[in-house]
Amino acid sequence: MTQDSRASQNGRMIVVASGKGGVGKTWFSISLAQALARHGRRVLLADADLGLANIDVQLGIQPKRDLAAVLSGKMTVPEAAIPIVDAGFEVLAGRSGSGALASLSPAALDAFLQALESARRQWQDVVVDLGAGLDAPQRRISAAADLLLVVATEEPTSMTDAYAVLKLHGMDNPKSTSRIIVNMADDRASGHRTYEALRRAAATFLKREVPLAGIIRRDGRVREAIRHQKPLLTRDPSSMAATDIEAIAQGLV
Repeated sequence: MTQDSRASQNGRMIVVASGKGGVGKTWFSISLAQALARHGRRVLLADADLGLANIDVQLGIQPKRDLAAVLSGKMTVPEAAIPIVDAGFEVLAGRSGSGALASLSPAALDAFLQALESARRQWQDVVVDLGAGLDAPQRRISAAADLLLVVATEEPTSMTDAYAVLKLHGMDNPKSTSRIIVNMADDRASGHRTYEALRRAAATFLKREVPLAGIIRRDGRVREAIRHQKPLLTRDPSSMAATDIEAIAQGLV
């Protein structure tokens, strides 16, 4: 069965990756999950940044159940999922300080991938916030995605790492779909320049055309929402960044 036919029968797995930390990947994952939920989708947001899990911190929740309970077999994913009532989606929390994703045993990584696969039977969209890095575990999770969203900024190191993610993903799963998100753009024009640089590199050296999923403009209200531990679409739904996120979700729906 192909990935496309699996996704049509079940939900789809959307993996959000960056290669490099500090590009707003977790904030974007939270905002995308809420925007998809606002379009009537049943959404699970899974925190795969195990050692530095911080979705719970950004949402201001203190989970009593998390991914560790699923990996140990004590709970199923639906049992461990935490409803974020005011945002309309559910969270499978990670466990900060539990060890990096790279330190997971092969058996534990297999269990995590099986948990994500089972979640696709319960939710229409499983959004996975993948930890930074290009190690084998990140690559395996990315390869399982129905859609890989690669978040980049205009910083040269971010663009280099985003290109590396696209290159490795193409090697690991040539049939999977990937798109680029440009975050913290000064304006739409600068965001398009960043995207064009990545698009040209992928087309020239990887022989792949990677579409643009969207540009998110730099917005001080994002920092305020994070500081107040509230999703941006709840705290400031009319802000520039919220409008940009909504447009991205509309394109994915």
